[in-house]
Amino acid sequence: MNNEWLARLKEKIGKKENKEELPARKKLLLLFLTGLLLLVIVLPFPKKSDSEDAETGTETTTENRGSYERYLEQKTEEALQCVEGVGNVKVMITLKSSEENVVEKDQQSDGQSVEEEDSQGGKRTTKETSSDKTSIYEQKSDGTQVPYVSKKLSPEVEGVIVIADGGGNAVVVQNITGAIQALYGVEAHKIKVMKRNVAGTE
Repeated sequence: MNNEWLARLKEKIGKKENKEELPARKKLLLLFLTGLLLLVIVLPFPKKSDSEDAETGTETTTENRGSYERYLEQKTEEALQCVEGVGNVKVMITLKSSEENVVEKDQQSDGQSVEEEDSQGGKRTTKETSSDKTSIYEQKSDGTQVPYVSKKLSPEVEGVIVIADGGGNAVVVQNITGAIQALYGVEAHKIKVMKRNVAGTE
């Protein structure tokens, strides 16, 4: 039984090897499909994430947010160290959100009014208005088009912690709180001023 099956298999393989070459049309089709496949592999795909983020009007990254927080903390520390009685100071700032890019949009409005008169001589006016907003795009040096950012909004400060040598003095605490409010518009209950722990002292 097994010998008979092997004989049939050999016979089929022999027939396949002896088959004539593929017709010219099939060869051309195969060549075309191979070329098309190579073209798809070689061509780069456009990055859609950049344009999608810009389209929504916001472009945020954790790295940018962290660096902006550190920048504000450093500037605040430099300013507070100049205040009498503050001494050495450490500041921690948290933000409500990240930087926001405002995308410029072209707005087109269209309106029409229809005046109707009923059988009793009464008049009624109906007004219909429609508006359409589309993003304005600018072309980069590499030829890609991205939405035009008209302005960038800095993130708002959520809360501030200040640890200072003079944090135990009520007047110093009041001065620090007032300075933070003037700089960032933060409510007083979102500002915490504490005395710095100096090593070796009780």
